[in-house]
Amino acid sequence: MTAVGSPDLPDLRRELLFTALRGVEGGSSLAFSIFQEVAVGIVEGRLPPGHEVNSAELARRFCTSRTPVREALLLLERESLVIIPPRRRPYVSPVDMTQVREIYEIRSSLYALVSELVVARASDEEIHGLRRWQASLAADAKAGDVDAYFWHNVGFRNAEVGLSKNGELQRRLSSLGLQMHRFRHLSLSLPGRLLHSVADHERLVNAYADRDAGLAAAVSRSLVMRGYRAIERAGGV
Repeated sequence: MTAVGSPDLPDLRRELLFTALRGVEGGSSLAFSIFQEVAVGIVEGRLPPGHEVNSAELARRFCTSRTPVREALLLLERESLVIIPPRRRPYVSPVDMTQVREIYEIRSSLYALVSELVVARASDEEIHGLRRWQASLAADAKAGDVDAYFWHNVGFRNAEVGLSKNGELQRRLSSLGLQMHRFRHLSLSLPGRLLHSVADHERLVNAYADRDAGLAAAVSRSLVMRGYRAIERAGGV
């Protein structure tokens, strides 16, 4: 997976979406296509908390019966993005600040470990590869493109976890699911966040290049928790 010369945003989005899913199969199926469209809408904030998900409308849009729509909704419910109440339309789940805090606390600790392992295990060439993602982040921040910045940020973090060369750690982070993506996008969409984030990522890559494990872990932990504090100050959604 590369940053410069990577696929257009829709293709990159689809590719990276799989990294936050827990065992969803059948990426070419109609149910997964419906799931993907609604999930990305929720993650990117176009479908806000409380928004009703109209099954009939989805069936018409995808020219299908209700069965694939129901399958998609069950996947969305499993990812905690949608609530399906009895005898009522499904709706986008609220943002629970307790869950936000808990997920960010877990992420901050796991990514500190990622950073220590990157310093210990990644080659100079592999670390240099992160600068291609960083260049995309800088360009997105300059353009004020939150969606592009978010997905390139996901790509940066996935590449970083890969450099830790610890498959179990990668699985633990992926197990946080699409709610993690949702909260990250929410944080990055807040005023001033892109510039802070891109500067933090630059410091992180420099710490990797300098082989400073302590600094890299501290920057990584701070980077993650800065995102949480931004959501906390904004009062969620």
